[in-house]
Amino acid sequence: MNFLKVKSVPVVAWSSANPLNFRPRASTLIWLIIGLFLFGTGETLLIAAGAGVSPWTVFAQGISVTFGIGIGLATLYIGIGVLLLWIPLKRTPGIGTVLNVLIIAGVIEFILPYIPNPASYVMMGAQTIAGILLVGLGSGFYLVANLGAGPRDGLMTGLQQVTNAPIAWVRLSIEITVTIIGWILGGVVGVGTVLFAIGIGPAVSTGLYLVAACSGEQSKTN
Repeated sequence: MNFLKVKSVPVVAWSSANPLNFRPRASTLIWLIIGLFLFGTGETLLIAAGAGVSPWTVFAQGISVTFGIGIGLATLYIGIGVLLLWIPLKRTPGIGTVLNVLIIAGVIEFILPYIPNPASYVMMGAQTIAGILLVGLGSGFYLVANLGAGPRDGLMTGLQQVTNAPIAWVRLSIEITVTIIGWILGGVVGVGTVLFAIGIGPAVSTGLYLVAACSGEQSKTN
């Protein structure tokens, strides 16, 4: 169970020396893009499964209901709030932070029409789990590239450094917290929401572990 004990983002041969790098090596940029593509594909599988929205979307729904604003605007405010939390957590953005938004959104937009919408609960569950695993693997690649995390992943790595707890449990705590708050505020929780909240922490930790192991370097960390 070593994959659940990962406490920070590993540094491998193709990792960037620092997140604020505007001239990364080609290999670093390629692995970043591959990771974000896998991440976006996993998100698309989750959406198409129709088993329930992600915890952060539940949170956005709750904010939307409570303050009478659109869910898109609520999502924007949440994103800004999470980025502001980066300041005390000493997180550094980079081109990966921007590409996180652009590539994932582009992948979802492009491939969603081609992803099946399962009719049975078994297939919905299977597709949801597959999506979670892909998001975890994609996170492993793009975080190890060290070109800047997305807002929520930056919150995760920042809190990990503060608490020194395994990444799996830090992410689990974050997702469960936002799910509960969102539900209390009026967001809708589905089976897929619960599966994501419970599974994404171990999935991200596994992704980091596998990327480091396949790269042959797991002793150094960001």
